[in-house]
Amino acid sequence: MKTLRLVTTATLILSASAAFADATSDFQALLDEHWEWSISNNPVMASMLGDRRYNTEWGDNSIAATKRQHEERREWLRRVYAIDREALSEENQLNYELFRRQLQDNIDAHQFNSHLLPFSHRGGIQNLDNLTNQLRLVTVQDYDDWLARLSKVDDLIDTTIELAEAGRKSGHMPPKILMQRIPDQLALQVAEFASESPLFRAFESIPDSVSASDRERLRSAASDIIEGEILPAYRKLDHYFISRYLPAARDSVGLAALDNGSAWYEYLTRSFTTTRMTPDDIHRLGLSEVKRIRGEMQQIIDHVGFDGSFQEFLTFLRTDPQFYYDTPEALYEAYLATSKRIDPELVNLFGKLPRMPYGVKPIPDAIAPDTTTAYYSRPAADGSRAGIYWVNLYRPEVRPKYEIEVLSVHEAMPGHHLQIALQQELGDMPKFRRFLGFTAFVEGWGLYSERLGYDLGLYEDPYSRFGQLTYDMWRAVRLVVDTGMHYKGWTRQQAIDFFKDNAAKAEHDIVNEIDRYIGNPGQALAYKIGQLKMLSLRERAERQLGDEFDIRAFHDEMLGAGALPLDLLEQRMDKWLAAQ
Repeated sequence: MKTLRLVTTATLILSASAAFADATSDFQALLDEHWEWSISNNPVMASMLGDRRYNTEWGDNSIAATKRQHEERREWLRRVYAIDREALSEENQLNYELFRRQLQDNIDAHQFNSHLLPFSHRGGIQNLDNLTNQLRLVTVQDYDDWLARLSKVDDLIDTTIELAEAGRKSGHMPPKILMQRIPDQLALQVAEFASESPLFRAFESIPDSVSASDRERLRSAASDIIEGEILPAYRKLDHYFISRYLPAARDSVGLAALDNGSAWYEYLTRSFTTTRMTPDDIHRLGLSEVKRIRGEMQQIIDHVGFDGSFQEFLTFLRTDPQFYYDTPEALYEAYLATSKRIDPELVNLFGKLPRMPYGVKPIPDAIAPDTTTAYYSRPAADGSRAGIYWVNLYRPEVRPKYEIEVLSVHEAMPGHHLQIALQQELGDMPKFRRFLGFTAFVEGWGLYSERLGYDLGLYEDPYSRFGQLTYDMWRAVRLVVDTGMHYKGWTRQQAIDFFKDNAAKAEHDIVNEIDRYIGNPGQALAYKIGQLKMLSLRERAERQLGDEFDIRAFHDEMLGAGALPLDLLEQRMDKWLAAQ
């Protein structure tokens, strides 16, 4: 009997080991296959990451392709569920859960038909030339690939019109207040000659490493494609947009005005925050945060001895010339100097820093008037392009000095560049985790990083401290105005007024921000929700560990698994804390 029992036990161990190996192999093959599917369906993203196999292609965003991809995602999810999750390692169980959630989230989104809203005032088909800022254009092959892609722009424009027209006929339309910004952007593309087209600029600056004969050939080919195909296509798009699409745009601004719009916003709330919070929950939280931060702001106003009301102090900050640079060049130099000052201090807060550097560049003139104060673009995965901290130099008289420090820690270091570049360098992770993310984590980390400015020796000037609070207030205001407009019936002007009443940002920026929230519902909720979770995790660790708390180890652990939904981040940090 004993021998029999031993044989049975050994058989069970071997069987379990085989099941583990089979599940691991099947899951890894599934992830690899899905990644190839993802980038083949997103060739522009592939190029940005440095995978040049699809350099000559645009993605197929047609109605038929969108439906096909939805069905394929459902099949991917079925295959995920066919794998025994319990037979995977602990790390692969996390990969399984993240992969499953991302698939389910995309499947859930399909019902709302966001593809029938193909225009954004913040960029898109009308600004294709900006894509060259995120692609490698160095070799002859790079330029030949870009030419091949440009030769298909007319098809891309036809698809855009197809989607827009389907949306128009079904009443699935964007707010007119946003669409009114697009004709001026389109006008830049409707040139008379190729040499006047923004798409030709990339061929004016071909590097000297390319031979003179190839430079001449590439420019000639570009001129033929732009004049023969692209300019006529843009003229058709311009005519369609102005004569048919823009007049049909809706006067309302909130998502709830669309059929099923409230349900759509509830979905976006869950998706962007990775929580089960309702729009009403978030609205109440926003009001609470606005009240708290307002009290901290008043302390600084009292400290500087300002004799006036809160609103008068905001007017003072918005209008006094001492807070603004006279020229774009001076503003740019201030951004550069601040970034240089931050970088050497990071070793005090992090044990691990990314190898990939970042640069600071001006936002292109064509989009600067209609976009935000700054943003970040990730580095190429193959190391061919650094991360870029893009800063808005348009109208320096509305871009205050007191926000430069807080903005830089958010967008560059230790904010987005540190987190995203580190995540891309986690080579033992599946690619879908290295290159994708959860907004509540990514933007929550950016906002959490703003508080780290104090640890980095920033905000020594009381106005810079007020700038940090202004940015914290800005994200609290978002919770109120985003839910207000999209779920509670607020007007655009109500949202602008609430923002102006509580934050020292310039009115030009406030209007652009409100329009950003109108055009991208729910995304703005993620920042504050993520930040508050991260702050609570740090407070818990500091309280439990006392003098043993190591901020470098805490940050390395928080960033060590890349972007996570907030519930899984909390589980990870609780496990780390228990191990301490």
